[in-house]
Amino acid sequence: MAKGKRFRLGLFLALAAAILALQSPTARAETITVTHWGGQFYGLPYAVAMEKGFFKKNGVDVSGILTAAGGGTAVRNTLAGGIPFGEVSLAAAVQAINAGQKLIIIGAGTWSVADQMWLVKKDSTLQGIKDLAGKQIAYTAPGSVSNMLILMALKAVGMTPQQVKLVPAGDLGANISAVGSGAVDAGFSDELIYAQHKELVRPLFMVRDVLDPRMMQTVMITTAEYAKAHPDIIKGLVNARREGMAYALDHPDEAADITAKAYNNPNVELFRNHVRELIKVNYWSDGRLDYPAMNHMVEGLQITGQIKGDIDWPKYVDTSYLPADLRPTQ
Repeated sequence: MAKGKRFRLGLFLALAAAILALQSPTARAETITVTHWGGQFYGLPYAVAMEKGFFKKNGVDVSGILTAAGGGTAVRNTLAGGIPFGEVSLAAAVQAINAGQKLIIIGAGTWSVADQMWLVKKDSTLQGIKDLAGKQIAYTAPGSVSNMLILMALKAVGMTPQQVKLVPAGDLGANISAVGSGAVDAGFSDELIYAQHKELVRPLFMVRDVLDPRMMQTVMITTAEYAKAHPDIIKGLVNARREGMAYALDHPDEAADITAKAYNNPNVELFRNHVRELIKVNYWSDGRLDYPAMNHMVEGLQITGQIKGDIDWPKYVDTSYLPADLRPTQ
């Protein structure tokens, strides 16, 4: 073959390879969104999946996770990510769909609030939730899960919101600070934050002692358009998360270490203890949806006035991207 022809053939093959690489779903590293990445433990299955190569194994190259402070921000970040896929609060997903966003819920994330609690100062005379009558109770923000939980907990023990003063204090750190300074009588926390402040505070009540803790906190979402155009990518993400979760259940300490590293948090032993506790309470779903747990969260949305009426889940959910054994029946 003449030198010129060989050169042209080589150039053609190189260009063809480049085009194929650009068209390949695994050629370009992408980002996805997980609410409260770096803080809360919704992100553990994704951290493990990245570290152990489960995303690439399933045909998706996830290079990083976008975080969000929750609510609508997480949904907006999902839509802006390299791949419009995210794990966000069920409340935010429902509200976005109600507002006209062409989103679909494709699977479950976390389905328990068993690790959540209200704290008081260590020397407080309060002994239980009913002692909060006439007291100031902190939560994170209006419409948040903590806002729902305190209203549901009060209702469960026969109290009304009018019997207490509810104070939106900010994130969990701000709640601890408000309790420690005496600005409020009780503040919202989870077990990990509490474990780091045991010298200052103690639990007044655990949510699981007052309410059924099975409540769908987070769900996986994407856009209907993207899922239809790229079903293999969406299925790959779901499968990778499932594999990350399964690995974490079998190797909890390693999963905790991976998550601490991904979150740039030096409290490895606290992470290990917390992950073990979360596994005990069946905190994470493997992706399968639980409609009673979803409806329990809807009760919270109703009690805070964020939605009216029940949810017709088939209009919000598409389980066809889940593995067959994870597709639920209502």
